[in-house]
Amino acid sequence: MMKIVTTEEMRHLEQAADASGVSYAQMMESAGRAVALACQKALDVASRPILVLIGPGNNGGDGLVAARYLAQAGAEVTCYIWKRKTEGDANLTKVKELDLPLIWAEEDEGWAELRGRAGEAGAIIDALLGTGVDRPIGGTLQELLEVVGGIVRQRREEGERKELTIPSCPSISLRSSSSPLIVAVDVPSGVNCDTGAVDPATLPADLTVTFGCPKVGQFRFPAAEVLGQLIVADIGIPSELLKPMKLELATGEMVRALLPQRPLNAHKGTFGKALLVVGSVNYTGAAYLAGAAATRVGTGLVTLAVAGPLHPVIASKLTEATYLILPHELGVIAPDAVRVLAERVEDYDALLLGPGLTQEEPTVEFVRRLLGLQGASRLGRIGFRTAEEPEERMQLPPLVIDADGLNILAQTEGWVERLPQGTILTPHPGELSRLTGRSVNEINERRIEIAQEFAQEWNQVVVLKGAFTVVASPDGRTIVQPFANPGLASGGTGDVLAGAIVGLRAQGLEPFEAAVAGAYLHGLAGQLAREELGDMGMVAGDLVPRLPLAIRRLRGHFSSGASFLNDA
Repeated sequence: MMKIVTTEEMRHLEQAADASGVSYAQMMESAGRAVALACQKALDVASRPILVLIGPGNNGGDGLVAARYLAQAGAEVTCYIWKRKTEGDANLTKVKELDLPLIWAEEDEGWAELRGRAGEAGAIIDALLGTGVDRPIGGTLQELLEVVGGIVRQRREEGERKELTIPSCPSISLRSSSSPLIVAVDVPSGVNCDTGAVDPATLPADLTVTFGCPKVGQFRFPAAEVLGQLIVADIGIPSELLKPMKLELATGEMVRALLPQRPLNAHKGTFGKALLVVGSVNYTGAAYLAGAAATRVGTGLVTLAVAGPLHPVIASKLTEATYLILPHELGVIAPDAVRVLAERVEDYDALLLGPGLTQEEPTVEFVRRLLGLQGASRLGRIGFRTAEEPEERMQLPPLVIDADGLNILAQTEGWVERLPQGTILTPHPGELSRLTGRSVNEINERRIEIAQEFAQEWNQVVVLKGAFTVVASPDGRTIVQPFANPGLASGGTGDVLAGAIVGLRAQGLEPFEAAVAGAYLHGLAGQLAREELGDMGMVAGDLVPRLPLAIRRLRGHFSSGASFLNDA
């Protein structure tokens, strides 16, 4: 379990752990040791100067423990101490016994010692404030952080200007190896771990080691931009204390357990049949990407139900799928397509509706008839039930609704009550804004809470796409995905996600589990593409062949019990 907590919840967890026999001193020892180990993994600390910025509270105590372990590993550690009392400080006493240099901020005239130590440090560890920020940083702490931040920027700018001469490429600029590694203890000082706000004085980290559980604010912006790599360190909090909490971070180990089994005696029916109602003459790519993604997550049979003119275009590229040709009007699906689907839909285990459909009037009417919706749209469009339609509502397989499927719902009264239970809705913030009337800004500021709110109000699974995609269930379970990848901010990546989810749903995963696993595989495939291609110029099609690679990594990586979070 990788629970995500507020700062108040974390305080209660530590109190409960202490009451259960895991003392604060033990938790602090574990926290400091984890920081030291993270530093040792990131760089060779032997004989390397390391500056530890020590604050007055528990965060400073964690830093003192880290300083001790790093010194024992051979690092040349200096502790720079701001506003910390010496009386009764056991960790400070242990550091003194190692005869490490201690510099007190109030005695450092003109920040001379700070400038010198920061200018030569191979790593700077920020153990000043931690999660306890509740007001703007000012006074001497602001000056301290600004001095260090200025030195770090200067060193990095100087490093970037240095040139490495290569015969074939004589002027490639590389960052100097002397550029310091910035490590935050629990969180960079000045970051609010509930709201995600960042103080202007905050020193951005390359690596953040947070303790016990990740914090809500670490998955909000702008905080997420100053964390660097986030590592979650176990400090001994008993697992039974975490079980009541419903907000979790998706992990590879979690998703590995959700993946469908692949028996040796399987046939294509074993792995389900997915029907995708997708595409239009102007959006053939959406149909292809969704269909290709569904095949690549292991679905036994994928059928694309598309308007007639799309078939030769898509079939020439996606040869593994089968096709159901639908009536159309000028290349968009026509209302009469419902009759064609009615004859085949019961053969399928899951249905995707939406990518690339458009919001043209014929398709709007088609979607409403398919879903059994009645009445006029909010935009004043004509009603859509005709005398020729069957009175009984069509029995649909488990639904995933994305893109224009969602946009059409947003124009239609009464859709909430008419959707089958267990439907998965996959909006990005703009689509969720149209569905709810909330502003995009509000949604982006409160992604977790709003996804939870509407999952419960609609009684459906909601997948709120974007950096740190949120998957919320009507019962309150909520999973935050660990991926924030600018390479995914391009057309078509949402179609790949929808295809992955419907493919897993067709293979028998329950709605929430299919959404969680599909979103994770999509994010991991994006990460693999980014590692190989970079995040500029990466396109949605790059994700498709990497979906099976993502599955293989999950299955293989965890067979040895290794920690994926530290490698991601």
